[in-house]
Amino acid sequence: MDLVIIITSHLTGLFIIIKVRSVIKKSNQRKREKERREKERELISSVSPLNRGTETERLLILELLENDTPPITIYHDLIVKKPNDKFSQIDLVLVMTEGIIVFEVKDYSGWLYGSGNTTNWTQVLSYGNEKFKFYNPIKQNRQHITELKKTLKQFKNIPFFSVIVFYGDCELKEISYIPKNTYLVKPHRVMEVVNKIKEENEPTNYTNKREVVDKLKELVSLGENVDYQEQHIENINDMIGKNRIYD
Repeated sequence: MDLVIIITSHLTGLFIIIKVRSVIKKSNQRKREKERREKERELISSVSPLNRGTETERLLILELLENDTPPITIYHDLIVKKPNDKFSQIDLVLVMTEGIIVFEVKDYSGWLYGSGNTTNWTQVLSYGNEKFKFYNPIKQNRQHITELKKTLKQFKNIPFFSVIVFYGDCELKEISYIPKNTYLVKPHRVMEVVNKIKEENEPTNYTNKREVVDKLKELVSLGENVDYQEQHIENINDMIGKNRIYD
């Protein structure tokens, strides 16, 4: 009987030790996870407010920062005002010695089909049972670059690169006719593309770096303008024209 009590007591003590160790381990994991999230929020905040833009845009900012990209070279959520109350909204701009990268961030699932010279691309879901059209992101970002270059005279002499980042569970199935200085990339290969651009291009001549910084900061501040945001959304809805369909 005493032996049973001893064994039972020993097992109970062992169970308690294992339980305590498990609790401590989980507590440490939660602590490390909390510290990681806080560090990520701190990094993103060095470039842009945590409530600005989309989650995928902030993930791209984080990817750049975690790979030692200086915060001062990253500009998030810019708006370029065009004539007739039109706007061009740019997700992210990265200023480098070799030129300027303009990022367009997409979040899609399914299979994606398209060409650099067509107006629309196709998203295929449910193994081909559902198909949706969306505007060609290559053309979309090319227009962003065109509008951005109009805002500063020296931009005309600086190389621009278009990088479209596809988040989500999507697969680029058949994409063709990708223009020069344009890259389509999944998030885990963003830095590979950035480094490729750096390696393959010579340093460019910024005639006035302060002017570039001031202009980009100005466009970021325009992105904070609520009236501009609302007008931009209204312009997009008007372009799509669903309100003019009566069925």
